[in-house]
Amino acid sequence: MSKPNIRSLSKLDFLKMIPARKQIIEEAPAQTPPPLDSYKANELAKQLHPDFQFLKVSQVIERGEEVKSFVLVPDQEKGCKKLAYFSAGQYLVIPLKIGNAKLVRPYSLSSSPKESLQGKYEITVKRVEGGLASQYILDHWQVGTQVRTIAPEGLFTYEPLRDAKHIVGLAGGCGITPFVSLAKAIAEGDEDACLTLIYGCRTNKDILFKAELEELAQKCEKIKLIYVLSDEPSEGCENGFITADIIRKHAPKSEEYSIFICGPQAMYDFADQEIAKLGLRKKFIRHEVFGEYRNPARDAEYPEVPKDSFKLKVFIRGESTTIDCNANDTLLNSMEKNGIAAPAHCRSGICGWCHSKLLSGEVYVPKTVDGRRLADFDYGYIHPCCSFPLSDVEIEVYPR
Repeated sequence: MSKPNIRSLSKLDFLKMIPARKQIIEEAPAQTPPPLDSYKANELAKQLHPDFQFLKVSQVIERGEEVKSFVLVPDQEKGCKKLAYFSAGQYLVIPLKIGNAKLVRPYSLSSSPKESLQGKYEITVKRVEGGLASQYILDHWQVGTQVRTIAPEGLFTYEPLRDAKHIVGLAGGCGITPFVSLAKAIAEGDEDACLTLIYGCRTNKDILFKAELEELAQKCEKIKLIYVLSDEPSEGCENGFITADIIRKHAPKSEEYSIFICGPQAMYDFADQEIAKLGLRKKFIRHEVFGEYRNPARDAEYPEVPKDSFKLKVFIRGESTTIDCNANDTLLNSMEKNGIAAPAHCRSGICGWCHSKLLSGEVYVPKTVDGRRLADFDYGYIHPCCSFPLSDVEIEVYPR
């Protein structure tokens, strides 16, 4: 087969083209360009990534002790006509004002992408001890409550170019929610993958979405469901914690698989050690780690801190505010508690939305959630959502 005749331009040939291009531009008729919103690409981008969505609660579902699901629909009175589409595994970012505190929280969508086209999102909230947002939502949200959200986002999604076609999902507690969305998407044909879901809970009564998951597994042969109960033996369930042996037992034997894991931090600490025994390639291990890193003092790398409280000076648009901050609180959490509306989305060092300049002082960033680029280290940038003060600190925050 003969090679195609491809002529490459030299630098001199390319320079000779410039006068001809200038002449074409000068001879073109002067016309006002169409508005940016008229381009289909921009119209689609606005639908998929609106700055805000105005929703309201249409249904509250009791899921268990101190756990509720909230069905959100477009708030027609606020001009919201339809919902932004999303990929299974993504989350909604919800800004909240609670007293003087201004904060945002990400909550995984347990509804399917198809349901968003039908005008429905669903998120699930579990009461967390000391959790300002979860307590407020569970105590105050009811049918008719108006909710402002930021469009769905997140990277805990199935990507055929990177992930194996068979997913082994490891879920703990409320970490089941993105897997519910994924299972629905597989059953509805929107994701071409298989899911073996290993769900760890304390007892049978702690299993969330049990009826929905079992119905999906019964209807769709691509979905397999295994419960692992730590605090009670139960027929048909594994007992203990999600170990490498349990994963090997239920994972595919003759094909590659990806592990997706979502749950509390304690689950990650244990499961990561077990997953390491499986010898999987790094790209096949996916974590959903949104939410604040807690108790940094448990890390082996955490240095000795001279005291528990420090001063945090925050510069925003040339104005400065000095607040108290605690060694066990992230800088973001301290700002929110003191009424500073700092930008944030994922709260786990991944998205970069809270990207800020460290002007002075020292901070501790856990390695497992340090999502900074190499240039951030060179030029002194941090993510306040996963940075803990080791001294008095000054930072410059860039509002979005």
